[in-house]
Amino acid sequence: MELKVINDKGQSSANLKASDELFGREYNEDLVHQLITAYQANARAGNSKQKGRSEIAKSTRKPFKQKGTGRARAGMASSPIWRGGGKIFPNTAEENYTQKVNRKMYRAGYASILSRLVSENRLVVVDSLTVDSPKTKLFAQKIKGLGVDTKQFRLLIITDSIDENLYLSSRNLSNVLVLEANQADPVSLVRFPNVLVTRNAVAKIEEMFA
Repeated sequence: MELKVINDKGQSSANLKASDELFGREYNEDLVHQLITAYQANARAGNSKQKGRSEIAKSTRKPFKQKGTGRARAGMASSPIWRGGGKIFPNTAEENYTQKVNRKMYRAGYASILSRLVSENRLVVVDSLTVDSPKTKLFAQKIKGLGVDTKQFRLLIITDSIDENLYLSSRNLSNVLVLEANQADPVSLVRFPNVLVTRNAVAKIEEMFA
């Protein structure tokens, strides 16, 4: 298939031949959902810690006598049914939330997201994207010249390599995220409604998933 390409002034350029397997795949919603869920779960840290019954700093003495009080019998104040008692199934710091996604599933899900962006005209290929100096104003003007208003739309920019001027001029824009091709993750591709990819980045993505 061919992808429409524009230059850094927003004018049409020569079309780019792209892989049908990567940019022309049928959208698989279930696979994409599984991929996004697994990606977010794998980034989750098990840092929630709760105390069990044996870890509560309370006396192990019987709170009151077994019979004659009219109350339900109780063995110790650290019981889970008591206020301030231990948790029955406490969260531990060693909790593992990772989910396995094999390479074939990851490639298919990634390609499915890219194909959906192309079919909905939300992916734009540009010849190159550079900034002469690290000025946010210059960067915003260049992006606006490409037909994207960063004040109204959120934009993900994928390049083959990020130079210092591009990084410094884009980091003050809260609606814009610039990533290298090998750092573009499925969550970012789904989260941003507009994606701008350089010509060299397309070649790099095809090389990664070849």
